[in-house]
Amino acid sequence: MAGFRSLARQVRDPGCDTALRRYSLRKCLERFAPYGHRATWDHLCSRHRFGPEDRELDPGRLIAALDELEEARAVWLAYEEEFAARRRREKHEGLRGLGALDDWHRRVWGGNGVVRCGDPAVHPSDPLPEVLRRLIKALESGPGERCPVCSGPRIEWAGPGDTYEPWHGPVCGDCGVGVPRAVLTSGALARARGERSRSLASAA
Repeated sequence: MAGFRSLARQVRDPGCDTALRRYSLRKCLERFAPYGHRATWDHLCSRHRFGPEDRELDPGRLIAALDELEEARAVWLAYEEEFAARRRREKHEGLRGLGALDDWHRRVWGGNGVVRCGDPAVHPSDPLPEVLRRLIKALESGPGERCPVCSGPRIEWAGPGDTYEPWHGPVCGDCGVGVPRAVLTSGALARARGERSRSLASAA
């Protein structure tokens, strides 16, 4: 199975036909897709102005999309390396568990679904590297009250039957990302759960 780097080389290879280069870019998302596969693809299509099903398009747009994806991947992998080194030091010093933060890292290690968007058409419009830098800053700064990606105040709670299935937990009502619980205060989490409970009660 081809890895991210070999797929990226195919995207850049002018000797490959455009359809194969597009297919290789799409396959890159099986290795790294911060919003999830479909939402990340929609993001790249929107930002670099090509259709989701285009087979013949300007290769320069494919390469620009790949450049954005590669930069975002480099940002995230550098953070993962630093995080792993820090955890090794902490464990050596007797600090064994980080609770929710450690659990979250195990689920998203490698970069897939780091800021999952349950609705593929609803996601941040900012460049992927910038989105990941904001998330990393929030992970390193401790819990806050707002979305770490867009600073939006509308944190909602997704549950069974919602658009955001299979995500279960806090979702930004402004930019659509699933927000890691570890970056929200207990008050923000409680308010999000309370809003969901009120919505369910009013719908009953």
